[in-house]
Amino acid sequence: MHDTITVILAGGMGSRLSPLTDNRAKPAVPFGGKYRIIDFTLTNCLHSGLRRILVLTQYKSHSLQKHLRNGWSLFNPELGEYVSVVPPQMRGGGKWYEGTADAIYHNLWLLERSSAKYVIVLSGDHIYRMDYAAMLKEHKRTGAKLTIACMEVERRNASQFGIVDCNERGEITHFIEKPTDPPSIDGKPDYSFASMGIYIFDLDVLKESIEYDSKLTQSDHDFGKDVIPKLIPDGDVYAYKFCSELGRVDKDCYWRDVGTIDSYYQANMDLLLPVPPMNLYQHDWAIRTYEPQYPPARTVSSATGNEGIFINSMIADGVINSGGSVQHSIVSPCVRINDGATVTDSILLDHVDIGEGCQLKRCIIDKHVSIPPNTTIGYNRDEDARRFHVSDDGIVVVPESYSFE
Repeated sequence: MHDTITVILAGGMGSRLSPLTDNRAKPAVPFGGKYRIIDFTLTNCLHSGLRRILVLTQYKSHSLQKHLRNGWSLFNPELGEYVSVVPPQMRGGGKWYEGTADAIYHNLWLLERSSAKYVIVLSGDHIYRMDYAAMLKEHKRTGAKLTIACMEVERRNASQFGIVDCNERGEITHFIEKPTDPPSIDGKPDYSFASMGIYIFDLDVLKESIEYDSKLTQSDHDFGKDVIPKLIPDGDVYAYKFCSELGRVDKDCYWRDVGTIDSYYQANMDLLLPVPPMNLYQHDWAIRTYEPQYPPARTVSSATGNEGIFINSMIADGVINSGGSVQHSIVSPCVRINDGATVTDSILLDHVDIGEGCQLKRCIIDKHVSIPPNTTIGYNRDEDARRFHVSDDGIVVVPESYSFE
């Protein structure tokens, strides 16, 4: 691991996740009641033994940087360990990053001075658990110049991904970025083999390929669109199958790009299934985050005698349910549910206050929003759409900045 440096790309605008990304970077969006999205990638690094991590930020990065400072300042720099936030250095003539490969290119000097032999490139906005150490071991075993983590996806959804074809040795023979007609896996006509955007490069290969790409005026400077397809013809580019038997993670095989409101909502709701598809309870692979010192959650009777009730929900610290009813929902820290309120199939972010008699269904309520008493949200799509953002699947999002006055 001393030969390896990790780069986490955390600078995307995340516009499809608006309004949750109107004031924060996508990797900083809360998830699962107590986490941020980037915590899952960083946790994988922690348990995989990766101790030199650069987080490349760009848009609306303050809350992300604050979270990394508070929750991830755990490595020892005297031992050469770090999680370093790297905003755009404007070393390329004052330009913002213009693509995933361009972001690495502008920080290539940091990789070269690290004396690393291998570079692991990750995204900071996916929900999954993975042992990168097993992937690195396989990268070394095959003698690959580039290894790409891949997984099987349904062919009808495969046009969202980079799709690969492999020979019997696992060497990638074709790479097509987001094809309109994705090729299927041999023997599995309804599935395609997709890149997860997780790469391990030999540093000299990465350096040569992105320096070449930086000179091309017709390039999007993107790994999937531009850099990787040019490496395939020369060989030694291998696929690493996600959810293999090589890693130390319980085999839940769960990976989600929570890039839209609907995918974000569904990934949260997945945690409430009787047997969740991703195991948050593997004790030797605990998901780390920053947790303020809040008091325990509690239920309490209201003045009218109603008991606070939680049914099949995840409840964070500092929550008080005073005579409300919460079912199949995720409740983040310091939320207050007041007398007679009902919350169903919803996600409440930090410091939300639900007034007496409110009725909420299939909602996402952003931080610090106070819902006035007797407000109804999620029951009339046309009425909701006049006031709030409503997703394609009918999820209502009340943004942090919304005023009910």
